[in-house]
Amino acid sequence: MREERFREYIRRFNAEDDTAFEDYLADDMHMKNGTLEFTGIDGMKHHYNDLIWPDFEERLTVPRFVSDDHRAAIQMNTVFVAKHDADQSLFGPVRKGETFEFNGVIMYELDDTDRFQDILVAYNSFVHTDLDGNTRDLGIPH
Repeated sequence: MREERFREYIRRFNAEDDTAFEDYLADDMHMKNGTLEFTGIDGMKHHYNDLIWPDFEERLTVPRFVSDDHRAAIQMNTVFVAKHDADQSLFGPVRKGETFEFNGVIMYELDDTDRFQDILVAYNSFVHTDLDGNTRDLGIPH
């Protein structure tokens, strides 16, 4: 996968454009992130449309990208900002403005159409910052 193509995926993802999943994911894509696993475009849409984007503004940055014809790997920084107070969210109770920051590495296996067949997420840190500026490393996010 060429870097320009991958960065377009990230741009669309950051815009919460779920049609990017249809353009970049294989129909039977498998995602593993800690104990969280799901498959397919519908699984990805459910995760983001129903569990993340309603409660959080999510911004991905990719400081490092490497690839060949069969895989891509990135260093990923993701910041989630709570959009509103919520007694329940994917990350537990949150207050508007609290942040969660993920730092890790993601490996993408590509199919013959240059789409993500398998996505494996490995984390280095997942840090919650409350409204008073207190930080706490939460460990594996899922």
